[in-house]
This record gives sequence, C-alpha cells and structure tokens, in this order.
Amino acid sequence: MSTEKAQESIIPRDIRHRLGLNQREFWSQVGVTQSGGSRYESGRTMPKPVRELLRLVHVEQIDIQRIRHEDLEVIEYLKESDPDLFKSLKKSARARNKKAN
Repeated sequence: MSTEKAQESIIPRDIRHRLGLNQREFWSQVGVTQSGGSRYESGRTMPKPVRELLRLVHVEQIDIQRIRHEDLEVIEYLKESDPDLFKSLKKSARARNKKAN
C-alpha cells in the first residue's frame, strides 16, 4: 500500500477503539487535545502532520520521544546522498520487523 493510500485509510476512531484508549489518552500521545481529537474523529479534516504523527505513534508503534533531531538529519543525508542504500536499508528494516512480529 502506498504511503498516500495508507494515510487516507487512517481512521482515528477505529484505531483508538482497537487500542482500547479513550480520546484523551489517544490524542495526547500526538500532542492534540481531547477536544481537537474529537473534532477529527467527527470528520474535521486532519492536517497532514497530525495524520502522520498518528500513523507513526499508533499504527507503526514508534516512540517519538526517542527520536532525536540528529537521527532525522542522518536519515535526510542518507536519502539525499545515497538513495539506493537508503531504500535497501529501509527494505531490510521492514523485513526484520515483519519477522519479529
């Protein structure tokens, strides 16, 4: 599934229910208030950065507290300087994660 299609298919209420979280617990993990999250769940358009954070935290299960700015700089450098190596490493990491699950 392409990233764009994955983003479109993110339905916050369904993900929250599947995880067994209330709105405050669910939305606070991505820096959104309960009332803001309620509006998104009711159909208000969710900004792309919020949708991406939701995907990373609740779908990919990434602890964003552990991501450092330096890590992001290395990723961007690798993507720009050696895109083939970046793609290969990304593919290997996904395969490893699938194997672990």
